Amino acid sequence: MKLKIKIPNRLFTLAICMFSSLFLLHTIVKAQDSTIVTEKTTASKKLKPVKNTFQSVWIIDNQTVLVPVKGTFEMDIMHRFGTVNNGYQDFWGFFAPSNIRLGVAYAPINKLYLGIGLTKSNLLWDASAKYAIITQTKSKYPVSVTYYGDVAYDTRKDEDKSLFKYPEQRVLFFNQIIVARKLTDKLSVQVAASLSHQNAVNGYYTKNDSTGKEIFKEMKHDHFAVSVSGRYKITNVTSLMINYDQPITKHATSNPNPNLSFGVEFNTSNHSFQLFMGNYSLLNPGRNNLYNANSPFNYTDVNGTKIKGGQFLIGFNITRLWNY
Repeated sequence: MKLKIKIPNRLFTLAICMFSSLFLLHTIVKAQDSTIVTEKTTASKKLKPVKNTFQSVWIIDNQTVLVPVKGTFEMDIMHRFGTVNNGYQDFWGFFAPSNIRLGVAYAPINKLYLGIGLTKSNLLWDASAKYAIITQTKSKYPVSVTYYGDVAYDTRKDEDKSLFKYPEQRVLFFNQIIVARKLTDKLSVQVAASLSHQNAVNGYYTKNDSTGKEIFKEMKHDHFAVSVSGRYKITNVTSLMINYDQPITKHATSNPNPNLSFGVEFNTSNHSFQLFMGNYSLLNPGRNNLYNANSPFNYTDVNGTKIKGGQFLIGFNITRLWNY
């Protein structure tokens, strides 16, 4: 005798519907998870920082937006020969009095770089801090923004106080905001605005044109300037560099001259060598902006004296990095 089991049509239909619904729900959830993972991966890729906007922390006499990764230790050797104006007499500045700076820097944490250095001119000690505020990404941030600050202290002997009446007059401050963008794989540009502050100012007495009385004219304590820099890669290890610094503040006494510099950079994974010509010679950003006496152009000074331009000098920077 055969046993027949009859399943109601409604129950069978309901079971099929439930099974189909569960299968469809599982498929939808799986598809959504896959979409979320894909979106996260895409967003992660877009938020990755743009690398190698510049290969070195220096672009001739200016800092770049680059802040090395945590644990990086750096040593700098910076050298500036004399101006080329005397020609063969001092072999185009190579045998003229030169200026040298030795410096080291370290990144204790990501985005922060701390440095210290000593410059031959004025036996100037400086301490610096550099912080990456924004790093360029493919979608969110179109530019990189970095702050750079430097405090310098003049350690020359001054026993008769002819140079400095008070110790605080030896101090010089420099603050700068740097904005850069890597436009292509080969071309990077940056613009930087700076404020230099000197506690001691230079000045002299002069006659007032209207009264005939002598008045004392002096430089201002604060000085604003702007710089524009660019780097173009010729090969993976060789680049062309150009930089221009324009003083903004006008002083009653002698005004600093602008700086035009250009050169070539050679890089390895741990070294950077830059060879160039420019007008800056003082090797400290505050002193360069306040006291640059070399000019790329002909001009007339505040006393009406015509000054001949073309006062360029040859210089080089050597940077060595270690990662710990």
